[in-house]
Amino acid sequence: MIKNDTVLFLGLLLAALGGAVIATVLTVRGFRAMVRKSERSDRLRTAALLVGAGAVALYAWGLLNLGYAVMQAEDGGAGSAPVGPCREAGPQVASLVVGYDVSFLPLRFECRLSGGGTYVTSSVPGYVTPGTVGLGLVAATCGVLATTTARRVRPPVA
Repeated sequence: MIKNDTVLFLGLLLAALGGAVIATVLTVRGFRAMVRKSERSDRLRTAALLVGAGAVALYAWGLLNLGYAVMQAEDGGAGSAPVGPCREAGPQVASLVVGYDVSFLPLRFECRLSGGGTYVTSSVPGYVTPGTVGLGLVAATCGVLATTTARRVRPPVA
């Protein structure tokens, strides 16, 4: 019988691997676009692809960190309570931990307390979510500008 936490870990690992593949494809496409003509819309398209690759890679890095935290949390045996990532808050708070939650937007690992509260661990670096959002917005802006610039440059079809 496979536990839900094992499925979560495998899903996070698979998603991180998929993100790495997508980031690689976007990077290759970006460099191929860079070799082509140097019109403004082409440069914006190149920027959109490369910055988008950075956003995907950064999110994949966060997923990998989150997967590692889940793996630590599910590592049973002696000294496994409280879960590993939740110990960083100190023994007083860690003794109140009854479980954990995972959030994908923003990426974070949260420890649930017996009193009903939660706290976020540093399992996922703090720069991942703002960096991903920032790079994603820049990539989207470049993509929109590339599309509108390319439409203005092309002559109308009769």
